[in-house]
Amino acid sequence: MQDTSKQYDAVIAKCRALFINKMRDYGSAWRILRLPSLTDQIFIKAQRIRGLQQNDVRKVDEGEVSEFIGIINYCAMALVQLDKGVVEQPDLNTEEATELYDEKIAITKQLMLDKNHDYGEAWRDMRVSSLTDLILQKLLRVKQIEDNAGKTIVSEGIDANYQDMINYAVFALIHLEAN
Repeated sequence: MQDTSKQYDAVIAKCRALFINKMRDYGSAWRILRLPSLTDQIFIKAQRIRGLQQNDVRKVDEGEVSEFIGIINYCAMALVQLDKGVVEQPDLNTEEATELYDEKIAITKQLMLDKNHDYGEAWRDMRVSSLTDLILQKLLRVKQIEDNAGKTIVSEGIDANYQDMINYAVFALIHLEAN
């Protein structure tokens, strides 16, 4: 499990660096996005990954890695939006946004560690394509919850689904880096 924690941190370090650089380029423009818009952005990335996994021909010179990183960062943004709400104008500087990013990722990593303990690192025997499918399933669940005005009867909420997507994407990146 110690190895998983280090591998997780290494993946997140890359995602975090990109998040910070994009904050420097664009500021916190993402703060105006409503949750369904973020969900759709994540969906586009997951669909592209699935297409790359199924198609022999690639017409854009970007692979799965950049898309999984995008999923992680968009999910972190969505978790921030869940807590802080949507704004009409960007309202966070790079330092504030990074603190919120780190907070959401720390909570999500702890969830991964707890589940990883209980599941015995079963993800290590999964295929990247299966992790992609699970992310797409979580996205369909989130869309349904959004259509239900955020209400669930017996299921986990939107936040748990975004956290699971982050963790599945991290696992996929760990697998891809091992190959």
